[in-house]
Amino acid sequence: MKIDRLLGITIYLLNHKRTSAQILADQFEVSTRTIIRDINTLCLAGIPVVAIYGSEGGYEITDTFKMERQIAEQTDYSYIVTALQGLSSAYSSKELNDTLEKFQNLCSGRQSNILLDLGVVHENRDTNELLNILNQAIHQRHTVEFTYTNAENGNKEFEVEPVATMYKWYNWYLLCYYPKYDDYCIFKLVRMDKLKITECENKRTHNLDEAKKRWEESKDKRKTIKIKLFCKASIKSKCMEYLNGRTLEEYENGDFIYQMMVPENEQFWYATILSFGDYVKIVEPAELINKIKENCQKILNQYKQV
Repeated sequence: MKIDRLLGITIYLLNHKRTSAQILADQFEVSTRTIIRDINTLCLAGIPVVAIYGSEGGYEITDTFKMERQIAEQTDYSYIVTALQGLSSAYSSKELNDTLEKFQNLCSGRQSNILLDLGVVHENRDTNELLNILNQAIHQRHTVEFTYTNAENGNKEFEVEPVATMYKWYNWYLLCYYPKYDDYCIFKLVRMDKLKITECENKRTHNLDEAKKRWEESKDKRKTIKIKLFCKASIKSKCMEYLNGRTLEEYENGDFIYQMMVPENEQFWYATILSFGDYVKIVEPAELINKIKENCQKILNQYKQV
């Protein structure tokens, strides 16, 4: 409905600030001409949308405008409660539980048909302690120090400005600003040791959206490799579940050729391939084949005397 789209555009502009007509058209699945008409309608309704021209142009709502009317419905609250319940299953926090209590009361008995259980994340008590320390540092806007073990098993001391904690790729991470390189990066919490909050305040104020964007841009610069696998038919579902790739060719018996692009030094995909045993065979690159051979030989040597 048009009224829903108009409300959606208003909320989107309030949340995202200056936005082009094309982005709004993509977001609401209409033409740019329809967006222009909708913007005119909002202006006639008294919502101060301004148009900015030029390469960095778009539409935005003036900072003086605030939405005072209650726009959340019972269904909205039920989804909020579901999300909060999922977060509380992964992270222990009195403030989080208090927030959940408030929204459960607003929900008035209406429940979502979705369950979000991240209880497996909560099993590591050490991680929960690290989360509490990091979130305290973020609130205080103080730097943190810790010893970090990287993928090559090397240890290094870091002092960073924490921005946010995030759950991604089945693990908790710290998104932070690293002054030494004037850039944002992430650290896996399970690899942190001797974490402590320092007396030093952050030297800059961090915008979460900007920090996440800059980290994602630097992440895309990581060196990747293309891997081609020959896989038995019986592990097709596991390949689709655990390996982010695509099937290039499938044979009559169900066996298939699978290809994926992966970060060169990331451990998850390598361990997954090894876990498939003789149901998978690396076709290329040759360097990875040699690495598998060497590691397998070392494993065999471990058990020669058993």
